[in-house]
Amino acid sequence: MSSKKSNLLAKNQTPQKWKFSDIIAIPGINEKWEKVRKYFFLRESTYDMTNRCNLQCEGCYYYKGDKSIAKENTDPQQWQRLMIDEKKRGITYVVLAGAEPSLVPELCETCFREIPYGCIATNGLKRIPESIDYQIHISVWGNDQTSLKTRNAKNMLRRQMDNYKNDPRAVFVYTFTSKNIDEIHEVMDFIADNGGMLTFNMFSSPVGYDGELRHNDISLIKTRKTMQQICSTYPENIYFSNYNIVSHTHKLGLHDLFYCSYPRMNQSKDIGLGRSFRQYRTDLTWDRSMSCCVPDTDCADCRHYAAGSAVVTARMYRHAVNPDLFSAWLDYVDVYLSVWVRGYEKEMNLCTDLIAPPGHEIFEH
Repeated sequence: MSSKKSNLLAKNQTPQKWKFSDIIAIPGINEKWEKVRKYFFLRESTYDMTNRCNLQCEGCYYYKGDKSIAKENTDPQQWQRLMIDEKKRGITYVVLAGAEPSLVPELCETCFREIPYGCIATNGLKRIPESIDYQIHISVWGNDQTSLKTRNAKNMLRRQMDNYKNDPRAVFVYTFTSKNIDEIHEVMDFIADNGGMLTFNMFSSPVGYDGELRHNDISLIKTRKTMQQICSTYPENIYFSNYNIVSHTHKLGLHDLFYCSYPRMNQSKDIGLGRSFRQYRTDLTWDRSMSCCVPDTDCADCRHYAAGSAVVTARMYRHAVNPDLFSAWLDYVDVYLSVWVRGYEKEMNLCTDLIAPPGHEIFEH
């Protein structure tokens, strides 16, 4: 059932009340539901591997707050003990980040040996050894001219591709700012020509940031339309869906749309991320009041792809009200798993329309 048909029905009659069992019995929905539910065992935490970086990027969240001044622990044995303890806590997925984790491959290797599901967020300028079989997210902030301006790095995209061409671990992550929207066409041509895979991120301002990269209503709409164009033109090279587009380009941030599950914005310690998630600093300590996937981000402006991977997917029951909305949610989960889990293959999207998040309207001019 398309969203247009659903809206038409809503104007003329009382909307049908769907049972969850009936929704997941629908062909197409059933198959995707059975595929994604096998991964509901994933429980994440994140780890700053080092406070060093080989770049200086405008708008970098890592160097906000005091986490970057934590003393660096470089002892593999202590990292191994941490991972063993994390497994005992029920953590099954690790996100290795910080400043630049590729600078400490021995620590990344230690984490991989203990917890095999994970991802490394990197700028891609130093190749991570193949023995570390995590997904590798390579940050792209525009074309090479923009990278030189905002990241102080020359020929960045070419250097990233030289390191990761034909690497099945690699996912290029294009971060849309208010200034680089049109550059995605050039970047996507290059990545597709080299057989790469890409997903989208949205610049989410660090606390106190008021620079030119911050999004506004106009840039959000333009980004939405551009994402739709790219997904239509390069379907074989994109991990994204229409519901990802709506959720991350809405005038409201993820917290206002879905209510953030991370401890920083969630007081509950009873279930889910509020109970299990920790964000470890380089000294292996953590602070619950600051724990989220991208610490020191302005929560009201957070549209980060990493945040959405948990915040949106955690809201299954809000979406299980009709086939359209649940199909949109399944597409989102399918994208999340294809981006974050090694070996998971994305299915064709179920939804061809833009579906509004539960309780909200689609943001349009």
